[in-house]
Parts: sequence; structure tokens; C-alpha cells
Amino acid sequence: MATEAHETTSQLIQVVALLGAAVVAVPLFRKLRLGSVLGYLAAGLAIGPFGFGWFSDPQSILHVAELGVVMFLFVIGLEMRPSHLWSLRRQIFGLGALQIILSITALTLLGKAFGFPWPIAFVGAAGFVMTSTAVVMQLLSERGETALPHGQKIVSVLLFEDLLIVPLLALLAFLAPTPEAAVDASSRWTSIAIGIGSLAALIVAGIYLLNPMFRVLAAAKAREVMTAAALLVVLGAALLMQLGGLSMAMGAFLAGVLLSESSFRHQIEADIEPFRGILLGLFFLGVGMALNLTVVAANWPLIVGGVLAAMATKALCIYIVARVTRSSHPEALERAVLMAQGGEFAFVLFSTAAATGLIDAEVNANLTAIVVLSMALTPLVVLMTQRFIVKARAARPDDVEDVAGQSGSVLIIGFGRFGQVMSQSLLARDVDVTIIDTDIEMIQSAAEFGFKVYYGDGTRLDVLHASGARTARAIAICIDDHAAADRIVELARHEFTQAKLLVRSFDREHSLRLVNAGVDFQIRETFESAVQFGAAVLRELDVPEEDADAIAAQVRRLDAERFELETASNDTRAGIPLIIKNTNAPGPKPTPLTRPKRESKRLNDAAAGSGSDAPLS
Repeated sequence: MATEAHETTSQLIQVVALLGAAVVAVPLFRKLRLGSVLGYLAAGLAIGPFGFGWFSDPQSILHVAELGVVMFLFVIGLEMRPSHLWSLRRQIFGLGALQIILSITALTLLGKAFGFPWPIAFVGAAGFVMTSTAVVMQLLSERGETALPHGQKIVSVLLFEDLLIVPLLALLAFLAPTPEAAVDASSRWTSIAIGIGSLAALIVAGIYLLNPMFRVLAAAKAREVMTAAALLVVLGAALLMQLGGLSMAMGAFLAGVLLSESSFRHQIEADIEPFRGILLGLFFLGVGMALNLTVVAANWPLIVGGVLAAMATKALCIYIVARVTRSSHPEALERAVLMAQGGEFAFVLFSTAAATGLIDAEVNANLTAIVVLSMALTPLVVLMTQRFIVKARAARPDDVEDVAGQSGSVLIIGFGRFGQVMSQSLLARDVDVTIIDTDIEMIQSAAEFGFKVYYGDGTRLDVLHASGARTARAIAICIDDHAAADRIVELARHEFTQAKLLVRSFDREHSLRLVNAGVDFQIRETFESAVQFGAAVLRELDVPEEDADAIAAQVRRLDAERFELETASNDTRAGIPLIIKNTNAPGPKPTPLTRPKRESKRLNDAAAGSGSDAPLS
């Protein structure tokens, strides 16, 4: 009993040490603008076997903490509908394949230049070419860039790298010198077939089982069971992929994609978020502990030189691929800096190579130290190069001014077609406005017509401050990027509470998100014009003008009722059909229409949306 009590106390001390290290280091590093990732890594190094020695087995912590990466990819998957993922197929298989092929070739040649035999050079290159999903996604998330176009390209490459896990492990088995490994190589085709079968099973289960399961659990009204079910989906998908020899992170990502159309998506994301944050932090702590300072000290010329050379080589390859695929210089530079490190999959690859006799223990330790150091250096490199990336982005014609020191009553973000039309009413009453946009050509064109538009990215807090958001009475978000609009809403709600928020909405689901975020006014960019268009068509068909106007009013009222019900139910895809015969609803009563019953029913169904969200954009 005493021994068991002592072990329990020891484990509790370790948990407290982990939490305490994170609580102290992360805020400190964020205060110094070094980022939370570097804070976790430094904390892990401090309490690990080569720091205070509070932990002797960082690998066991890493195995548990990998679930943080898994949950991170699940949350990313929830934001990607299958149609959106399909639209990224060229980036995943085109951009991803091009980047991997060029990088692995260059890194293999680099390994050979360092004096390693070809097989060892290839193993080192294969491990280093796999970017750290955890580091990159955390940095993108902190900057709110995951859903932006350049962020989506990075996510696409990371997905392709996850798909390479099985082929690379199979290739290692073929290269292995031991007879046992050669026999194992012949069975790799069976493993690939099992992997494909696991993938198919996950997709089938996601399509036919997940939504019915969550509907049953939601009917039971047990919040803790919904949380357990969310964890079950994530961990179950990860386990299925692991049993099939694939990446756990890829399994969780696919599960998220399959639930992205679900009406329970936001609830699931809210349930997973606390676990994701804690476990991801634990992962970075484990990586920090895994840095073997004894090995680094004994072989520092090789390791330091290897880290710098490998990061520079990989960054150059990524930059070249980005430029070849028509990315701008700032975007290519940023992608190269973010993805220049090795990743967590390298640990698996190196240990497998060591087990099959391809590399010895010393080479394994050196290669692992190179990867860990590259992961630790990435936040610092990003911080040091950020100024140059911002300068590259800021390079623009002399007649385009950066926004600075403005103080208009209304801040208009986005001056495209929507922003130009809405601004007319304000300018007609001599309202003092500040207008910002990132489209250089549009800014120059607007100047020709007497409009003063400043260059400024509304998703950046410093730009909002420079635009006068702190003193503005209203902030009008008129951009056509709903992800960026959501980011601006989040910043404005937190930092500029005195301003009214009016937002151009992309579609019905976006409108519901905006209402839940607490905006003061939102309007779908096509709804009102489409209602007016429909009324005009009726008038052209000789429908009396008062009847056409009455029908338009009914469509607006029914849509408003449906929207209110969906908002109350927090269901962004409810699609609740309402019937025009509802005479108790507020608003003007329509003029009775003298039409056949069948046509009236069809008109009612069309106005109500017929339970489908798609027509009511």
C-alpha cells in the first residue's frame, strides 16, 4: 500500500510539474513575443532529463501527447467540407508532390555531402522532409491564418506528407540489409492493402454512422455523453488509421471532414477544444524533453551544421516550388520559413530504420537531435524573418498609402462592389469615413474617381488600431472573404466594444455564425437583390405590382422567421420550412392571390426554402 501511495504521489508531482512549467513559461515567452511553441519547448527542456531531471522518459509523454496533434487535425477537418477539400486536390497532390520530390532529392544530396552513405542520407532526408504539423499548425492558428489561401496551401502539403507515411515505411523495409527486413518488405503490400481498407471503413462509418449517432445522443440531452462521443470519434478514427498502418492525424482529419457538414459541428468543436489545447502543449513539452544535450555536446559540429544546412536547403526548395506555382514573393518566403523544419514523423521513421539495421543508435540520436533542434528553432526563425516578410508585402506603388493615424466615424473594411455601393449613402450625408483594402489595383482605380482608400489588412489588430477602430462609432466589414470577416469580427468584438459591427455575410450559415458572434447587423450579399429580382420577374409576367411586392415581403418575412428559429436552435443547417399560410406572423399581410392551389403550394414551398439551405444564400 505504501509503495502504491508513493507511486501515486510521484505521478501527481510529475503532472503538477508539467502544468507548472507550462503556466510559467508560455505566458513569459508570449510576453517576450517569442510565441507559445518556443515557451513549451523551453519548459520541456528545463524539466526534462537534461534539465532539472524531473522526467527520465520523455518518449512516453510524447506518445500520449501525440493525441494533441490528432485533435488539432480533427478541428481543422471540421472547417473543411468535402467540396472544399476536393477543390484543394491539385494543391494536395500537385503542390505537395512537387515540394516533397524536390526537397527529398536536395536533402539526400546534402546528407551525402556530409559523408553519409546513400541509404543513411536518404533516411535522414525522408525524416527531415516531413514538416512538423504541430509546429506549423500552431503558428498558423495563433496568427489566424489557417483558413486564408496561403494557409490552405500549407495544410494541403501537410496532408500529402501524411499520405506518404506508408510508402516511406515500405521503402525503408526494402532498403533494409537484414533478411528479416527483406521478408518484411514482401509483406508491405499487404500492409498497404490493409491501410486502404481502413481508410474505406472510416469513410463509410463517417457517412452512415456519425450523424445518426449524434442525433440519438443529442436527444438524450446528456452533455457529458456528447463530449465522450466527440472524443470517441477522434480517438476511434485515429486508432483505426494506426491499426491500418496510416497516420493517426490523417484519420482524425478525415473524421473531421466527414462531420464538417453536420449540424453538430460547432458543439463537437467546443467539446474537443480544451483537450486539444492541453495535449498539444504536452506534445511540445515532450519534444523539448527529448532534446538530448549530451549527444548535441558530443557531436555539436555535425548537429549544428546539419540543422542549419538542412533548414536552409529545405526552405530554398519550398521557396522555388512556391514561386514556380505562381505564389507571390512574400507568400513563398513565409511558407519556406514556416515549413523549413523536420517533423514528429521523423522520430517514427528513424526508430524504424534503426530497428531494421539501416542506421545505428548513434546516427539515430544525431538525426533525432537535428530534427528536434529544427522544430525548436522554427518559432525564432519566423520571428526574425517576420520583418522582412512584412516589408516584402508592403512593397507597393508610391501612390498607395498605408493607413495610419485615421479617426473616421465609420471604418469601412473592403472597397469592392459591395463596399463601393454601401459607402454612397454615408458620403451623401458627409459622414467621416476611413476606407481600407488590400487590392492595389482597386485602390488606384478608386483614386481616379476621387475616393481616398488606404492600404490595410483588416485581419491585423495593429492595422485596425491605425485605421481608427478604437474611436470609430461603426465598423462596416464589406469584404468577400467570410473567414477573414470572422477573424475581424473576433478582433473587433474583443478590442473595440464601443463600435457597432455591421458585416457583409457570405451565405445563410455565415449569417448564423455572425449572429452568434454578436454582430449588430448582418446581411447576406445576394439575398435582397435576389428578392428584388424575383419580384421584377413576376411583374414582367403581368403579375400586379402590389401582388409582386406582397410576395417579396412574404419571402423576407418567412426567411426572417426561419432565420430566428435556426438562431434559437443554434443549428446552422436546420433548413426549417415555413408556410406562407402563417397569418399570425408579424409584418404586412399579403394580398390574396388568385392562382390554382397547386401553383400556390409550389410558390409557398419556394418561398419557404423547401427545407433546403442551398437556395437561401
